[in-house]
Amino acid sequence: MGYLLTLADAVATHARLRPHQVATRDSRRSLDYGQWHRRATQLAAGLVGLGLRKGDRVAVLAYNCVEWMEIYVAMARAGLVVVPLNFRLSAPEIAYILQDAEVRAVLAGADFVPQLDSLRTVLALAPSHYIAFDTLGVQAVPAHWQNYEALLAGADSACQFEAVDQDDMCALMYTSGTTGRPKGAIRLHRGSALLALATATEMGFGRDDTALLVMPMCHANSLYFANTFIHLGSTCIIDDQRSFDPEALLATLAREKVTFTSLVPTHYIMMLALPDAVKARYDVSAVGKLMISSAPARRDTKLAILAHFANSRLYELYGSTEAGWVTLLRPDEQLHKLGSVGREWAGSGAIRLLDADRREVPDGEVGELFSNSPYVFAGYWKNPEKTAQAFDGLWCSVGDMARRDADGYIWLVDRKSNMIISGGENVYPSEVEGVLGAHPKVKDVAVIGLPHPKWGEAVHAVVVLHQGQSADAQQLRAWCKQQLAGFKCPATVDFIADAAMPRTATGKILHRVLRQQYQEVPSR
Repeated sequence: MGYLLTLADAVATHARLRPHQVATRDSRRSLDYGQWHRRATQLAAGLVGLGLRKGDRVAVLAYNCVEWMEIYVAMARAGLVVVPLNFRLSAPEIAYILQDAEVRAVLAGADFVPQLDSLRTVLALAPSHYIAFDTLGVQAVPAHWQNYEALLAGADSACQFEAVDQDDMCALMYTSGTTGRPKGAIRLHRGSALLALATATEMGFGRDDTALLVMPMCHANSLYFANTFIHLGSTCIIDDQRSFDPEALLATLAREKVTFTSLVPTHYIMMLALPDAVKARYDVSAVGKLMISSAPARRDTKLAILAHFANSRLYELYGSTEAGWVTLLRPDEQLHKLGSVGREWAGSGAIRLLDADRREVPDGEVGELFSNSPYVFAGYWKNPEKTAQAFDGLWCSVGDMARRDADGYIWLVDRKSNMIISGGENVYPSEVEGVLGAHPKVKDVAVIGLPHPKWGEAVHAVVVLHQGQSADAQQLRAWCKQQLAGFKCPATVDFIADAAMPRTATGKILHRVLRQQYQEVPSR
C-alpha cells in the first residue's frame, strides 16, 4: 500500500495547525479549517452510516457553494468516489451518467431536487440515497430525500473509516463523448496530490494566497486549483453567482483581496467591457496572478487585462480532465508567442506529437498531442476501447492536434474530434449531430464552431432536410433543448441542399471544409 496526502489529510493537518484561519467562503457562510474538518468528517461518517463503502460512487449536482468543498473532502475521508455533475446537463444526460457510474447516492442542491426526482421513475438502477442541501427558503423537499444537515448532526462520531491508498479512485469525472455519450475519466488520489504540488511549484502559490473559484465546481479547472490551495492551507472564495456577473466579480476581487483567479476569455471580455467609471470603483491591486484558459485569447484582450490588473502576471494554460495541466504560456511569453499554448508545465514531462502510426512528427508538422506525467488519469470507466485509444504506453492523449515550433512552443491546430469550445464549455459536434439527426425532418447535419467575439466559438448547425420538408432554426433549437444542455444547442442554423454538403469519396462530411466556408460569415 502506498500513502500520499489526500484532501482530507490536508484539511485535517491545517485544522490542527491553524484551526481558526478562514479556509473557504461563499456569499452565505464561511468555514475555518477547524469547522471544515469537523463537518467533512461528520458528512463522511453520515454516508458510511447509510451503508456506503469505500469505492462507491456518489454524484453531486449543485451550483457553486461551500458544500462542494465539504463534499470533496468528505469523499476523500471515507474513500468514496465523487461524480461531479454539470448543472447545465439535461435530464437524459444526467440519467445516463447516474446509470453508467452505478451511483449509490446523490447529494444535490435543493434547486435540483425536482429534476432528480423526476428521474427516479425512469432509472433502471436508481441511487439508493438522495440527500438535499441548501434547503432554506425552498419548498418542502420530498419525504424520500434526506436533509444534509440532519445527516451531519446524526453521524456516528466514533465512525471508523477504511484506509485510503494513493492508487484508489477519488473522482469519476465525465467528459463529453465524441460518439454522443460522455466518458468517465478515472482520477486517483495520487494524481490529485501530485498535480496540486506541481501547480504550487509552477505558479508560486503559498499559504497567504486567496483564490477565487469562478468556474463551476464540477469542472476540472476549479477542482484542480482548489486541490492546490487546500494542500497549501490557503483560502478559497467560492463565486456562487448563478450566472456570471462581471461587476459582482470585480466587487469580490476587491472585497476579499483576492490574489488569484482563473477565468475563460469570455469572462474577461465581459468584465473589461464595463464602463470605466464602474471598473474604477473596485481596487484590484491585490490580484497578483491571473489565469486564462479553455479558449484562444486575442492580443487586444490580453493587453486590456494587463492594463486593468496592473499588479498581475498573466498565465495561459492548456490541459484536460484526463491529463491535468499539460502546457503553460508564462507571463513573459504572452505577446511574444501569441496564439501558442506554451511549453510543458512543470512536472508534466515531455510532450510528443504523433502521426496516425504513432511516430513523432518533426517540428512544424501537425500531430496528435500526447503528454506523460505522474498525474494523468487512469483510464475511462468501463471503456477499455477508449482507454486504449487514449494511451500510447504511458503517454496520454485526448485527441488534440497540434504543431511545435523550433523554440518548443505548442500550437493547437484542431481537435481530432472537432470539439467546439463555447464560453469555456466543451461541445462535441457528434453529440449535437446525433440529436439533430433524430429529428424526423432532418436528412443530414453537420455541426461546427464559428468564431464569436464573446463566447470564443458559437455552435452552428448546417442542415439538409428531407425532400419536401420545411423547418426553421427555432424549431430545431427547441428540439435540441429537450435533450441537450443549453450551451450545446446550436446558436445558429443554416439549411443547404444535399449536394452542397462537402463530403469525402466515402460520403463522410468534411467539417474542415465547412468551417472554411463559414469563417467569413459575420458573428451572429
